[in-house]
Amino acid sequence: MSENEEVQKQKYVTFMSGNEYFGLKIECVNEIIVMQEITAIPETEEYIKGLINLRGKIIPVIDVRLRFKQEPFKYNDRTCIIVINVDSTTVGLIVEKIAEVVEISEDNLLPSPTLNHSDKAQQDRYVYAIGKVGNSVKLLLDPEKLLHDDMKVLEQVNAEEDEEE
Repeated sequence: MSENEEVQKQKYVTFMSGNEYFGLKIECVNEIIVMQEITAIPETEEYIKGLINLRGKIIPVIDVRLRFKQEPFKYNDRTCIIVINVDSTTVGLIVEKIAEVVEISEDNLLPSPTLNHSDKAQQDRYVYAIGKVGNSVKLLLDPEKLLHDDMKVLEQVNAEEDEEE
């Protein structure tokens, strides 16, 4: 692994959801875009908000807050979509606001706690580690686990899009 790849491996895009900060490895983030018009998909989970057209590519979008079973929030000018790629599937994650890009070294990563009570259990199952950044912590998400339940639906949307091209 080159030095550049090693540095990238330690970088995370952090964002706020509710009162907590979460992070995604920068290597799985394609881009961050402003909120845009979403076309709803009938008969899907509440947190699957629908589809967006990103430069001609149709991408499903998920509201992270609703995925964690948190209270819904009103989208505003800070709301954005983190476009990620997981197992060849492109998905948009709607987040309240981007915090920053941080570097977290291996020695500042702690294993995820195992809490199995209340709504914390829902979001904790998607957290693979806790990153210490100065005096704060970031809950680091495993995008595969975050999307696992919906991969078949999301892959189908992406496959249909690929067939149309």
